[in-house]
Amino acid sequence: MEQLPRTPSFRLDGQRALVTGASSGIGQGCAVALAEAGAHVVLAARGTERLNRTVDAMRSRGYRCEALVLDIADVEATQLAIEKQPPFNVLVNSAGLAIHSPALDTAVADFDTVMNVNLRGAYFLTTAIAKRLKASGGSGSLINLSSQMAHVGGVDRAVYCASKFAVEGFTKAMAIEWGSAGIRVNTLCPTFIRTPLTEQTFDQPERVAWIKEKIKLARTGVVEDIMGAVVYLATDASALVTGTALLVDGGWTAD
Repeated sequence: MEQLPRTPSFRLDGQRALVTGASSGIGQGCAVALAEAGAHVVLAARGTERLNRTVDAMRSRGYRCEALVLDIADVEATQLAIEKQPPFNVLVNSAGLAIHSPALDTAVADFDTVMNVNLRGAYFLTTAIAKRLKASGGSGSLINLSSQMAHVGGVDRAVYCASKFAVEGFTKAMAIEWGSAGIRVNTLCPTFIRTPLTEQTFDQPERVAWIKEKIKLARTGVVEDIMGAVVYLATDASALVTGTALLVDGGWTAD
């Protein structure tokens, strides 16, 4: 009988995943998606209360998960925390922030705040996870939440765009360095997703009109739009995918 190919697994049974920014929004959705796929998920965030509520809610559904209070802007504390953990097979770095203003009005303090999380924190978290993974001889998938704004420009978003363009750059370089060790590194690039972080934008009618004009599917995104994509990148379904960006942007960057 003809031997037919089989679809690679979309499961993560027996694997450990770390999701930062996991107490709400996209990070929370990613944590749930990975847990549904069978991973033991460590949810990390700066605030304890919302983080624990999310973990409790996930455990009530039977998911294997735990909380880790972590501020990735504190590189030294983050590295120490990762060293104390067993190696992670999957990283979803969803911690991030945005401070929008016209480029000519950018305050140095605001620039540094954004870069310390979106770029510096993301960079050293990724290397900390990879170092532990390489030392264990394991393979894995490291995913940095980037943005469609890492591929285009936007009014009042010069600092945010700069941080995310930089994430795309180091992701490609790390993918090249670690590919032979079986460690894949990619970015996941959403369009505007309704979360607590983006409510400020969605409260501005002129911004919403701009967003809907750009998104070819004529709707804004919801967290569920990201969940399937992160499972794909985390699992063997994307075993030959590294050093690239998965755009979940409703066609924003198509023109």
